[in-house]
Amino acid sequence: MTSSSVVDKPPVRRVAIFGGTHGNELSGVFLVKHWQENGAEIQRTGMEVKPFLTNPRAVKKCTRYIDCDLNRVFDSDNLGRTVVEDIPYEVRRAQEINHIFGPKGSDDAYDLIFDLHNTTSNMGGTLILENSRDDFTIQMFHYIKNALAPERCPVLLIEHPSLKYATTRSVAKHPVGVEVGPQPQGVVRADILDKMRKIVKHGLDFVQLFNEGKEFPPCTIEVFKIMEKIDYPRNKNDEVIAIIHPKLQDQDWQPLNNGDPLFLTLDGEVIAYKGDCTVYPTFINEAAYYEKKQAFVKTVKMKLNAKHIRSSAL
Repeated sequence: MTSSSVVDKPPVRRVAIFGGTHGNELSGVFLVKHWQENGAEIQRTGMEVKPFLTNPRAVKKCTRYIDCDLNRVFDSDNLGRTVVEDIPYEVRRAQEINHIFGPKGSDDAYDLIFDLHNTTSNMGGTLILENSRDDFTIQMFHYIKNALAPERCPVLLIEHPSLKYATTRSVAKHPVGVEVGPQPQGVVRADILDKMRKIVKHGLDFVQLFNEGKEFPPCTIEVFKIMEKIDYPRNKNDEVIAIIHPKLQDQDWQPLNNGDPLFLTLDGEVIAYKGDCTVYPTFINEAAYYEKKQAFVKTVKMKLNAKHIRSSAL
């Protein structure tokens, strides 16, 4: 490998760890509060690591949000809204977060944000990628996956032409979602919290190695790319009339083929999947997504490549 094929990337000096973006997802809440009191575990040489509670009002009430989903309002319209008395709390909070860690899309924005989430779905320790061309983040995910092996660490790619998320972490140059489950809302489980803690540790280790001059040769990772959100069957009153089939429940990341059962009505009717290719469902029966009319997310499996990288600071 000649030096000319190495891509120089700026060092990553400012890192934030967000917990409580959803106030009832308690692993991130517990970890961030712990690190605010005792941050030695997350500090690394040559970088500032800031643990931050993103939605304190929702955390206090142990609810997902107060007025609207904080993890969906980091778009230009909401970030640019005039602050008036009746503006939703989360929109005001998004503007505050953008002021502290952004502005989004600017050179002054934080280099990296880990945004810690829990899911009620059986997703294990999942990493969420927003940009398929982000060599630095793909290299980090490759490092984390290898560090956790043989335990699985799926990567969900949420890049999509029409599904726009406008996530809290998208303020950073390199946004990283960490989604760990299954864990009920308003509950903390030691095994799930430990899995999240390890992901963050390995991610910070990678950043330190990168900043100190370690080169990372070209790599390839498997990702699950989001294709479509699937709703529950509904009646004319828009009420759910079928539930996730037992054979689909807890089968996140497993192949789903034409004819496989999806839903079950209370009359015993099985509603099967109709599709011309194998897909991989995830966020199956996520409790928070009933209000979003989402029974699961359909993904396809693909490979992403990252170039040989090193820090330009050397």
